[in-house]
Amino acid sequence: MSGEWRDSIERAWDAVVATARRTASEGLVVGTSGNVSARVGETVLATPSGVPYERLRPEDLTGVDMEGNQVLGTMAPTSELPLHLAVYRNTDAAAVVHTHAVHATAVSTLVAEVPSVHYAAAMLGGPVRVAAYARYGTDELAENMLTALRDRTGCLLGNHGTVTYGASLDEAYDRTAQLEWLCRLWLTASSVPGRTPALLTPEQLSDVGEALKGYGQPRGNR
Repeated sequence: MSGEWRDSIERAWDAVVATARRTASEGLVVGTSGNVSARVGETVLATPSGVPYERLRPEDLTGVDMEGNQVLGTMAPTSELPLHLAVYRNTDAAAVVHTHAVHATAVSTLVAEVPSVHYAAAMLGGPVRVAAYARYGTDELAENMLTALRDRTGCLLGNHGTVTYGASLDEAYDRTAQLEWLCRLWLTASSVPGRTPALLTPEQLSDVGEALKGYGQPRGNR
């Protein structure tokens, strides 16, 4: 491993750990739930399985190749590795964030698509879909997720949580936070007795999406 490559790996690992800790400190995960990864070339750095984020150290660096073979570290990578690798194989993602955010997970049990109560949905490529339930860590879950992610940069996993990706961990995390906020907003508005939230039309969302293109927003998976 060259010095330049090692530095890139170490910087990416520091960002993975910092983002994982952020998901916990901001209430998007509990304990060791959820996971974070970043891609450096053909190497994917992922949080290890079953380790509290506050205990992660530089020497706990965990990396796999695009086939899931461990190439860095000794700790077992997250059990959700198939989900992360599926995103990297099918998109231009450089980072993936998976959480068990409360409001988003609640919404995943109620609808097949997050109602478009705010233009924030356009920041994820359009109305956010809910992937059909499958057990965590399975190829079936990864396939269901890819279906929901079509032309999107985020989705809900039915009865499970959220997945978002981006060109950086900051971007992937921001999309996670926006998705959780969007779900919280809809739950709040729809809880008012006798009232039904007004929703944006597909045309209105498309208009926002077109405006976002000028800011270099990714257009979803290939």
